[in-house]
This record gives sequence, C-alpha cells and structure tokens, in this order.
Amino acid sequence: MAMKIQFEHIKKLHIRHIYGPLQQEVRTLAFHSKRVEPEAAFFCLKGENFDGHGYIEEAIGLGASTIIGSDEKVLDELSKIYDRTTFLLVDNVRSVMSVFSKDFFGFADEELKTIGVTGTNGKTTVTAYVRSLLTLLGLPTGSIGTTGIWSSKRKLEYKKSTPTTPESMDLHRIFRDLRNLDDEAAVMEVSSIALDQCRVEGIQYDVAVHTNFSEEHLEYHRTIDHYRECKMRLFNQADHRVVNIDDEGMAPELLAMGSDGLLTYSIEGHPEADLSAANIQVMEKGSLFDLTYKGDTKKVYVPVYGTYNVANVMAAIATAFHLNYSWEEVLDVLPNMDGPEGRFQVIETPLNQKVILDYAHTPVALNRLLEEVKKLDHRRLIVMIAGIGIRDFNKMPKMAKAIEGKADEVIVTVDHPGYHDPQSVVDQVMTGFTNPMASNIHPTLTREEGVRKSMQLGEEGDIILLTSGCINNSQIVKGEEVPHSDEKIIESFFPSVAQ
Repeated sequence: MAMKIQFEHIKKLHIRHIYGPLQQEVRTLAFHSKRVEPEAAFFCLKGENFDGHGYIEEAIGLGASTIIGSDEKVLDELSKIYDRTTFLLVDNVRSVMSVFSKDFFGFADEELKTIGVTGTNGKTTVTAYVRSLLTLLGLPTGSIGTTGIWSSKRKLEYKKSTPTTPESMDLHRIFRDLRNLDDEAAVMEVSSIALDQCRVEGIQYDVAVHTNFSEEHLEYHRTIDHYRECKMRLFNQADHRVVNIDDEGMAPELLAMGSDGLLTYSIEGHPEADLSAANIQVMEKGSLFDLTYKGDTKKVYVPVYGTYNVANVMAAIATAFHLNYSWEEVLDVLPNMDGPEGRFQVIETPLNQKVILDYAHTPVALNRLLEEVKKLDHRRLIVMIAGIGIRDFNKMPKMAKAIEGKADEVIVTVDHPGYHDPQSVVDQVMTGFTNPMASNIHPTLTREEGVRKSMQLGEEGDIILLTSGCINNSQIVKGEEVPHSDEKIIESFFPSVAQ
C-alpha cells in the first residue's frame, strides 16, 4: 500500500510545523524503529521507559520518509541534517497516529459493525461471547483483546503491541484484515489506558458495553476518578450502550446519559433492567436460568460456568438486540455459544483432579471466581495468585487478603515482572497476609515455578486453580515477551491430558 501525501493540505492532523519536503510517498507505518521499512512514516511515541525521538536517526537509516514527533528542538535540528525527510511537528503524536492510521488503512472500521467492551472485569469474556453469538446469528465477527486477534473462523497470527487494546496503527490494520477476510463486525476490549492514549480516537462504535467498575490500573491513572473518566469516554463515541445496572461503580453515570440507545442487564433482580436472569443453576458443563426480556421469560441453557458469566452472556445478548437481532433468533443459538481461552478453562487429569485456568487478576474477580469454584465437588482447593509487575503495586496485598483462609494451599507468584525485580513483586503480595509465614503459603519467583509448585501440591480429587494475568502465551520481562504456557507445564505432569 502506498500513498503520496501532501501534508500541508491535511488539516485534520493538526500539524504545528512542517520541516522539509511538503510531499512524501508513504508505503508503511511504524512506531518501533526496528520495524521501519523504506518510505515509512515513523511516529515518535513516548512511554514510561522509552522515547521514540531517540530513535529517529535509526528510523531514517532504515528508510523512513516521514517523521511525526512532538519535540520541536529535536525535529528542528534533525531536519537540517536530513533535508530529504519530512518532519511533522504535532502536539499529540498518539492522536495524529490514530487519524493517520484510520485513513491509511482505508477507514476499514467504518465498513464493519464495531463493538467496544470496557470494564474492570469481564472484558475478555464478554468480547468472546459477542464474537461467538453474532457469528452464530449470521454476522461473521472478529475480536481483538487479551486472548489475541480472532476472525470469525480462527485465531490470527499477530504480534500485539499491547496486552489488551492494540495501538491505533495495529488496530486499523486489524480492521482492514478482518474486512478482507469477509468478517462484517469486530468486537474489541477497550481499556481505560487505551482510551487515555487515543488508541481508539476517531472510531464511532455501533455499541459500547459496560461490565463493571472497581479499583484497577492506579499505577497509571493515579486516581479512581481519572480511571472512571477515561472509561466513560468510550460511551461518548458510541451509538448504543449496554450497561450492567447492578454495578454501582459506573452505572449511575452511564444511566444519567439518558435512555436513548440504552439497554441494561441484571442478575440481581433490578426492577428496571431490560434483561434479567433469575433462578440460576450452575452445573458442571454450563448454566441454566430464567431469562426475562420485556416481560417474556424463557428457561435457557448456556455452556458457560458461573453466575458472573451469566451476566456476561446477557451483555452479549443486549449487544445482539442493538444490532437488530430478535429475541427468538438469539434464544435459538444460545446453547451453542463459545467462551474465551483461559477463562474458566477446565482440564481434567488422570488423578480425578480439575485444573482450572482463569486469569482473574483483581480482588473482585478473584472473590467471584472462588465462589463459583467452591460449588464444584473437590477434596482440597489449591490456588495460585500472582502480583503483576506491570500493574498497580497497591493492589497486590489485596489479592492476598482475597484468598486468605479460602484455600487449603496458596501459591504466590509473579506475572509479567516487567522492569521490576520478581522478588519485590512477591514480597508486596505477601504483605497482605495476616500470617505470611503460614505453612500453606508458598512463594515462587516465576509463573512457571508457581504452576509447577501448584501441580506438585495437587493430589487426587483436588481442584488446582491457576489465576492471574498470563496473556498471549508469554511473560513480559524488561520489555520482552518470554514464551510461556500453563497448559504445556500441566501436560508435562500428565502427557495424556494434552489438548
């Protein structure tokens, strides 16, 4: 793909100054200098541990024709050396990258039905349910989020730029690829950080979905109010809203936006909910419950486990209603829904054990998960929790408080240490225990070590619950993705359970 661009005519980029040629050929986009190709536009992003302006000369050496940055002094100096390169001075590089990428990849998002899902917990699960439900209804839908990039038919190979919501450049490339694979809709997790960093700027969603709200990501947002305000932004760029009316953390603000284009859901019997579930029976392979919509109640079965997942199913159903699918059409396909990888994923072992993978990584999610897991038959409960090095350190002791006294054995480990010493992460989690020296608490320094310790402690008839945020089959260590798979470690104990 190539575009000959007259930069002085593109007012929507809000360019403060142009150094060098006013026109360039742009064949590709990059924000990582090592991925620059000839005639690329290179965006100088800044982060906590990097500044793209320091890699401009490397990008030019690899053939970049255009540099977009916000450091006036750097751009001015380099433009005098590289006079055949165009330098664009802008106020917000991420915002410009969103606008530029949307245009470069042919406004593919506008050719798809788009659904954005936000919330402290449940984003990944709701995204998977929406993808499955809409595809079953005849609207081929891809998904973007923690478990990777999926078309309506299969998982796609992508090197993701972030764990949850990709950078805008990658996001618009994915939209284009989904469109080219004949998908007609895309559902995506939209994190608060992505909203704050302009990654989804310029996308007008057909539906925005709210799951719940509790304290999270304060290592980034610093205050709970800023965290909430960032999430609220999604609903200002959506035609329709789906709101969990049971949630006290953010639902009141969303309901205050008005009833136009709004559908609500409840598992707590809220009298004003458009969709509600009652008499929920959780079974080994799924859930049976009474589903009510506009006064009509049906007994439905869905192959998902847990009361909280019934709420997530209703979020997907409400999304389908916003896209004009009928009550009858939805009821017909519900029993065939699929869920996401790594969310209440049960592996049976030859010792009559259940190894459950569920990457709950907040105190609220862990508490909900424990309530459901304890409904299953078991002898002992062994639970692994983790401190996540790339998340809020203040949350780590709360994970310990959430599990204390609720499991027979507790393994403490670290996920994604990032640039932190793993020992410091584990030590922070341990401060949350009343008695961190208890004989049933086992600290480990890597996720692999934690999984192995959990499996070693397991005996016949036990449930081994592996929680926290292992994503994309890797661990993030000092900016690098180190391959990791819980399933492969489990298989090494019981080769016959290979999936």
